[in-house]
Amino acid sequence: MQTGYYGAAAGMVVQFNRLDTIANNLANVNTNGFKEDNVVVGDFMRLYKEARDELPNANQTKEAAQFINRTMAKTPHIVDEYTNHSVGGMQKTQNNLDAALSREGLYFLVKTPQGVRLTRDGSFTKDDEGKLSTKQGYEVLPNDYFESKSNITFNQSDFNVEIDKNGQIYTNAPGGLNQIQQQKLFIANPDNLSMLKKVGDNLYEYKGMDQLKPLEDSGAVFQGFVEKSNVNPVKMMTQMIETNRLVGMYQKAMDAQMNDMNTAAIEKIAKKA
Repeated sequence: MQTGYYGAAAGMVVQFNRLDTIANNLANVNTNGFKEDNVVVGDFMRLYKEARDELPNANQTKEAAQFINRTMAKTPHIVDEYTNHSVGGMQKTQNNLDAALSREGLYFLVKTPQGVRLTRDGSFTKDDEGKLSTKQGYEVLPNDYFESKSNITFNQSDFNVEIDKNGQIYTNAPGGLNQIQQQKLFIANPDNLSMLKKVGDNLYEYKGMDQLKPLEDSGAVFQGFVEKSNVNPVKMMTQMIETNRLVGMYQKAMDAQMNDMNTAAIEKIAKKA
């Protein structure tokens, strides 16, 4: 078995997967509230040391473990994937329904056909029924949603909407300019960000969603702003160039293993014969 060939092939596969992640980050540079994804690359040696007592070999023999270790030593693998949840830049808009969160780890709650989800995208609007919703049509939920199952709705006369730093919404009194208190945005602060799962449309799924409690005094809501992506395009382009170069290096290593080394071995065997 040519371990160098398989090691290079595994390395190339890892770089292709890394390239997919980088390309997705670049595609979402201008997506409001998008968070950059990254991968962690490790080798078989480290994985072997972590799981050597549970190797699926007959009788868990030392010889079987040594064979696998020799065969696949230091073969690269993607051992983990993670999301960078740092805050992106703030952009001022002309929409007083827009809201941005200035602290890491905070999320709005929205209602989708698949259930309640989290999002950082605060580009909000009114739907045809006057409900506060995302641009994708998902209802933005109030802080008492799990008790009341209600939504945030505006009347046609609500032309002056204000949202304070804690997400409390105020609208003008009917026929006047005085502000009256309405519902409050549900600002969630999940305990474990690593449990957030991206599910498309810039949304996150979180286990135990109905156990989330609204953060009453977040002080993090900026009305009239949206949070931009935290992807650094220059860094991503640099990583893309680096990844492409690594793919080329692995390809050369595979070519050398299969052609040059095999040709030399065949010629030596032929001479001895």
